[in-house]
Amino acid sequence: MTGSTNASIDHVLGDLSVETFLRDYWQKKPVLIRGAFPGFESPISPEELAGLACEADAPSRLILEHGDERDWQLKMGPFTEENFRALPDDGYSLLVTDCEKLVPELMEIVEQFRFVPDWRIDDLMISYAPPGGSVGAHIDDYDVFLLQAHGQRRWQIENPPVHTAYREGLDVRILTDFTPTDEWVLEPGDMLYLPPGIPHHGIAVDDCMTWSIGFRAPTQADLVGGVCDRLATLAAEERYRDPDLAVSDNPGELEPATRQRLREWVLEAMTADANQLDRLIAETLTERPVDHADLYPRYHEEEIVGILDHLHEISELQRTPASRWLLLEPNGDDPGQLCIDGQSHELDAESLPLARMLTQHVHVPGEALAERASNASARILLEKILTAGQLLIPDEDEQN
Repeated sequence: MTGSTNASIDHVLGDLSVETFLRDYWQKKPVLIRGAFPGFESPISPEELAGLACEADAPSRLILEHGDERDWQLKMGPFTEENFRALPDDGYSLLVTDCEKLVPELMEIVEQFRFVPDWRIDDLMISYAPPGGSVGAHIDDYDVFLLQAHGQRRWQIENPPVHTAYREGLDVRILTDFTPTDEWVLEPGDMLYLPPGIPHHGIAVDDCMTWSIGFRAPTQADLVGGVCDRLATLAAEERYRDPDLAVSDNPGELEPATRQRLREWVLEAMTADANQLDRLIAETLTERPVDHADLYPRYHEEEIVGILDHLHEISELQRTPASRWLLLEPNGDDPGQLCIDGQSHELDAESLPLARMLTQHVHVPGEALAERASNASARILLEKILTAGQLLIPDEDEQN
C-alpha cells in the first residue's frame, strides 16, 4: 500500500466538536466536512482494490449500469482478471466491503470514528468508479460517512426526502424519482455525513474512489431473537408433565388451565435479571453474522506461551478487526463481563483492568499489556483471547 491516510489528526469533524456533531447532526441531518482528512492520499490504488476483489474472503460486487443481461446488473465476486478486462470503459462501479477486516492497517481510519460506540460501527467499504460511474440514486437504512479518497465525486441529496419508491425488477435498489436539493463536488479528504433515510446519488467526476464508513443498528426483531435464542440455551431440559390430566370435552382444544401452565413455563424460562439480560444483549450485539474465521490469526500453543512470556518485547498488539468487543462494567453482584464475538468472559478484580484497556484501545502497547496481565486471572483471560485469534501482532501479520 502507498499513500498517507493522515490518521493522526485530532478528529475528522472539521470545525465541529464531537458534542456539536452528535447533538445537531447525528441521525438528524446531513453535513459536509471539507478537509476532514487534510492531505489524504488513498493507501490503496484502484488496481489494488481490484486485486482485493479477486480474493475469496473479500465481499465484493460490480454494478453495471448497462449490463449484458439488463440495466443495473449486479455481479458478485470474487472476480478474475478476465472479468475486469471485459468491463466497459465507463458505466460501472466496483464495491468491496469489510476492507478494514481484510487489511488491518485500514483500522487507522475506522478508529477516527470511535466517538460513536464500537458496537454501532459496521465496516469500511471502498468503491471505485470511472468517470460518470454511479450506483444510482438510492436510500441507505444506516448512518454513513462518505470520505473521498481519490479523484472527485459529485454528491447530490434530496433533503427532506420526497421520493422513496424504488424501480421494480432491478438487481439493486434505484429510486424511481430523485430531485436533488443540494449538490457538492468532493475532493480527496472531504467527507459527507448522511443519516439514515436521505436519498442520495454519487457520480464520479473522474477516476474516483470513495470510502464509506458505515454504521449498524439492529432491528428490534434481531435483538430480541438473539436474546431469546440465548435464553433457550439456559432453559431446563426437563420434559412437560401433566400428572393431573383430566378428561377433555374436545381433544383438539388447548384448554385454559393448560394454556396458563404453558405460559408460566415459558415465562419462567424467559425471566432474567438485569445483569443477565445485559450479558445476553452484549453477546448478541457482538456476535458476527458472517463467518470471518479466515480473517483471524492462528497461533499455536507454543506461540501463545511465547507471546505471553515476552509481551514487554512486543511493540504493540491490535484487536483483530473482524472481532467485536464490549465491556460490561461490574454492577451489583455481577463482577463484570467482557463479551467478544458472542461469547462472554466473567471478570474479577484482577482481570478487569486488562478488559478495560483492551476495549478502550484498538492498538495496545505490549508493555502495557504485560503490566495488566501480570496476575494469573488476567493472563488466563489474555490466553483465551489469543487462542481465539482476537488479537494480532501487526508486524507479524504483514510479514505473513
